[in-house]
Amino acid sequence: MPSLANITVKKSDGTTDITWTGVAASAGDKSPAIWRSQTVGSAPGFQPQFLMTSRASGTGTARRVDVSIVYPYTTTGTDGKTYLAEKAVFTGSMLCPLGMPSTDFNEAVAQGMNLLASSLVKSCLQSGFAAT
Repeated sequence: MPSLANITVKKSDGTTDITWTGVAASAGDKSPAIWRSQTVGSAPGFQPQFLMTSRASGTGTARRVDVSIVYPYTTTGTDGKTYLAEKAVFTGSMLCPLGMPSTDFNEAVAQGMNLLASSLVKSCLQSGFAAT
């Protein structure tokens, strides 16, 4: 099992690194591991958050890994307080079959994550429309 660690990714400019800090390790099945982008937002409730949970499948022949990324947008009210105005939410789930050869499964994971990181998929998500 991997251990909780900070994750560094590129910002949308493709150059600047941003660190997502590991703030809570999973305590086991259905307990989320939590990362936050602590350089954004004035309080933890206004910081982007990445959650990952895992559990056995219903038949016990696979593991299910669920992810959620919430990226809030805040505004400052006339009273000077910060308010949550909107939030972008990404959710995903992967079934990890225990009987699949690790070479094939590792390839499935690598290609799937690289597809999500591709410029076309990023553009589709940014526009809110699938490729036409």
